[in-house]
Amino acid sequence: MTVRIEADLLVPGRGEVLTDGVVVLEGQLIAYAGPAVDAPATPDADLVTTPTVMPGMWDAHTHLFGVLSADLSALYREPVPTRAARATADLARTLDAGFTSIREAGGMGVDLKRAVAEGSIPGPRIHAAGAILSPTAGHADIHDLPLDWVHELSRWNGTLQVCDGIPACMTAVREQLRRGADIIKICASGGVLSEVDHPIHQQFTDAELAAIVEVAGLAERSVMAHCHGKPGMMAAIEAGVRTIEHGTYLDDEVCAAMVERDVLLVPTRLIVTELMQVGLASGLSPAMFAKLRATDELHADAISRAHEAGVRIALGTDVALSRPDLPAAWGNNARELTLMAAVGLDPLEVIEAATANGPDTLGAQAPRSGQLVAGYDADLLLVDGDPTTDLEVLVDPDNIAQVWQAGVRVAGSR
Repeated sequence: MTVRIEADLLVPGRGEVLTDGVVVLEGQLIAYAGPAVDAPATPDADLVTTPTVMPGMWDAHTHLFGVLSADLSALYREPVPTRAARATADLARTLDAGFTSIREAGGMGVDLKRAVAEGSIPGPRIHAAGAILSPTAGHADIHDLPLDWVHELSRWNGTLQVCDGIPACMTAVREQLRRGADIIKICASGGVLSEVDHPIHQQFTDAELAAIVEVAGLAERSVMAHCHGKPGMMAAIEAGVRTIEHGTYLDDEVCAAMVERDVLLVPTRLIVTELMQVGLASGLSPAMFAKLRATDELHADAISRAHEAGVRIALGTDVALSRPDLPAAWGNNARELTLMAAVGLDPLEVIEAATANGPDTLGAQAPRSGQLVAGYDADLLLVDGDPTTDLEVLVDPDNIAQVWQAGVRVAGSR
């Protein structure tokens, strides 16, 4: 089937914005995207008109946990089927919000991506990590449980996995590949939403990091590194990770290293901002909230610093909670757009972070997506309004008139 989309404004994701643009879809791919005057004749095409056409958005840091609390121990207090049912609704809301692809940084994504790909449930394309890998006492260790329980839980639940030493780290990566992981997620520093670790401290050793990246690279998988502190960031960059997640304590030296190696930053401002707004009501312990409060302003400054230094930024939210009235909840992903603008990105830079830069976080596995370019996946949005002058247009799902995925309309407000 051929579809011809005529738009007052064509926003390609990366590059020049066009007025009076046309996008032609042939099956699952874009056949043409450019000025109307140069568009091919398509007399038999289905015609659609819209104020704005742009690529479908990417959220490059999400968690399909299906929980209602920010306390990670909630992962083990409720049955997996209950959480999976919630996550199914999360995916549908996120698709309605204009996100046609996600990078899932640990959770049920390796299982749910099959249901999305086969058309059993609606949702963004899922590029999933499987379990979050952490050393003992690290960010993805449940510190208030006996360690033997944590190891046992990782065997049957598969969301968090503790591994120590080079052989165990290599095995852990291979186990995620066996499950079908598209990327590998590690905790290169301590975190905020965990009890006893410090956000600045490096966690995996240099040798462990190198081994993880090596094994992942043999399978052409990239590594995403949760990291707040500089020691962990520098070690992760040296080891060859593709992205730094959060980046709270980055400085000029870190930025220079990221630019040199084209390591992307995925800042996840949404979770910091919204958890700060609700405080302990989110389920955080006093210790977790104290760490959050200490990193809030530093995090905003770090994103601004990275942007000014030329570090490439990909939009990510860290959404994990299921009910849309909760902080950092699925379906509210587009709130990250205005938060990126608040730290210094202009609207076109924000849109590029949310579209063209998303696939680049996957390294060698990056799909041809996130841009309105001939030969790319026909994942795109028809939008009421002009997001290049007002990003709030994209925050309200009512303005997402149509969502197209692989050349088929799958969601939208009309």
